[in-house]
Amino acid sequence: MASTDFSRVLAFLRKERGLSQRAAAEALRISQALLSHYETGAREPGLPFIVRVCDFYGVSADYLLGRTLVRDSAAALDPEEVYDAQSEKDNRLGRASASSMLGRKMVVNAICVLFDLAGRSGSTELTAELTNYFGGAVYKMFRHFCVQSDADGFFSVPGSVCGAASAADMARSEARFLTVLHRKDDPPRLPGVTNDTLYEEYPQLVRSLLTLTHQAGSRAAKYLP
Repeated sequence: MASTDFSRVLAFLRKERGLSQRAAAEALRISQALLSHYETGAREPGLPFIVRVCDFYGVSADYLLGRTLVRDSAAALDPEEVYDAQSEKDNRLGRASASSMLGRKMVVNAICVLFDLAGRSGSTELTAELTNYFGGAVYKMFRHFCVQSDADGFFSVPGSVCGAASAADMARSEARFLTVLHRKDDPPRLPGVTNDTLYEEYPQLVRSLLTLTHQAGSRAAKYLP
C-alpha cells in the first residue's frame, strides 16, 4: 500500500464531509490519536479498518488507496445510472467554444458507431476492448491536464513512465480486439460495413465518422515512406 496516498485520501474524505478528527474517529470506532497517525502516514491500518472507511464514506478501496480517481467500482455501474452529457442542451458542456463543441460531437458520434457495430456483433469481448482502448486514450489526455494543474498525485503509475505504460495498455487492447475480430472458432457476427450501409444505418452519425477517419488517415500518410 502507498501510505502517502492512503493518508492523503483519508484526510481529504474527512475534511470533505466536514468532520473533526474526533467525530470521524468515533464513527470509525478507533481513537482520535490512531486516526491522526493514519492521516499523517505514521501508521498503516489493517483490512477491517479499510473496509469500515469504504463503507462510511461510500468509496471503493482502490479510490481510498489512491489507485484511481473513480470513487465507485466501475464494474458495478448500471448503464442507466451513467449520466449522458449529450442528453442535455443547456448544461455546462454546452458553454464550450464552437471548435470544442464540434470536436466533441464528431468524436462522440464516431465512437457511437463503433460501439454499435461491436454490440451488433454479439461479442461482449469486442465491446470490452473498445472500452479499454478509448479509456486508455482518455487516461492519457486527462493526465496531461492533471499534471498541468499539479494534480498528478492520485495516479498509481509514475509520471515518468505513464505515457509508455498507457500506450502499451492501448496496444494490448487493440491486439485483443483484433484477436477476437479474426477468431476462426465462434467468430463475432459482424454487420456489413460499406459506404451505403453506413449512410443507411447511421444517417446522423456517418459524416462525423468518415470525416475523422479521413483526417486521421491523412495525418498517418505523412509518416509513410
